[in-house]
Amino acid sequence: MSMNLDEVVEIFDILGDWEQRYQYLVELGEKLPPMPEEYKTEENKVKGCMSQVWVKAYLDAEDPNRIHFYGDCDTSIIKGVLALVIAILDGRTLEEIEQMDLDEFFHRLKLAENLSPNRHFGIYALVEKMKEQARQAAASA
Repeated sequence: MSMNLDEVVEIFDILGDWEQRYQYLVELGEKLPPMPEEYKTEENKVKGCMSQVWVKAYLDAEDPNRIHFYGDCDTSIIKGVLALVIAILDGRTLEEIEQMDLDEFFHRLKLAENLSPNRHFGIYALVEKMKEQARQAAASA
């Protein structure tokens, strides 16, 4: 499920209040494909996150310029945010992933005003981990 930021903003605008957005994030998290257990390692764990979060970048088998992600989390709201970030970054090139502007993402979705500063910090750590792993995956190509 690949999306761009404009599509996500449109969905969030339609949903209106935070309660509906929260429910949408939880549902997105529930739809996140399962992460293979062997990738739930210390190396793939996001540091700086209050929740237990893992991400793993891997190259597209048919187009090694495209990068995909596995992810998992032990809390439903952050798992939803993780699913959202994966939906936006999945299948993109390293250059596109590097250009992801998280401040714009937070601002346009109004996430900053509805998530605690600790969660906000954790999501920054998550995206940085995804960028770092994308760089590693691209370097291995």
